[in-house]
Amino acid sequence: MRVLAIDTALGACSACIWQAGDAEPLAAETLFMERGHAEALLPLIERVASRVEGGFETLDRVAVTVGPGSYTGLRVGISAARGIGLAAGIPVVGVATLSAFLAPLMVKERRGLFTAALDAKHGHIYVQAIAPGGRTIIQPSLMSYRDAIRVLGSGPLLISGSAAVMLAAEARMQGVEAHVTDVQQAPDIAWIARLGALADPNQALPKPLYLRDPDAKPQDGARIARQ
Repeated sequence: MRVLAIDTALGACSACIWQAGDAEPLAAETLFMERGHAEALLPLIERVASRVEGGFETLDRVAVTVGPGSYTGLRVGISAARGIGLAAGIPVVGVATLSAFLAPLMVKERRGLFTAALDAKHGHIYVQAIAPGGRTIIQPSLMSYRDAIRVLGSGPLLISGSAAVMLAAEARMQGVEAHVTDVQQAPDIAWIARLGALADPNQALPKPLYLRDPDAKPQDGARIARQ
């Protein structure tokens, strides 16, 4: 299986083409950015595809991050993935952003609770935690740092993601052993491809996973009544 993976959920615009069984992608590119994903993504995908013999015609599947993440970024990536899938006649699957951070932790022999934590602003994080053996401790959630530590328990914690340092600091303040494993602002695009290859197209749908309401809301007082 050959997978095109796309990520615009957080502070990067990324794409790769990965073939099942390979250790590394056939081609990949990542641009770290907070804004401008819409302008950067399609040219980036074209550059990646041009470095693989056969390009788009050799693809079997498209995988795209579906959140949590930026509202605008998610829409950009998902729209591009759906468009490519439709044009190529291949399935499109969604990969949760937190899962892409957790996967590299879980393949290594380590002792602790696998935890992905992303900065959600305003004193909150997007968090997911899985115990060794696969038991879910926290489903993808929006929580305060303190509430997350309360649910995570006594540790030790193995934490990845943009909020890893802050969550580890909160854990230590509460007497919980915590280790930061990765502080990347965006997940490894190759892991999005690997997870996408394993996903069931009938279950892992390419639709946004929103864990909070948008900051921008309509101003009811400024609405004009319908006649």
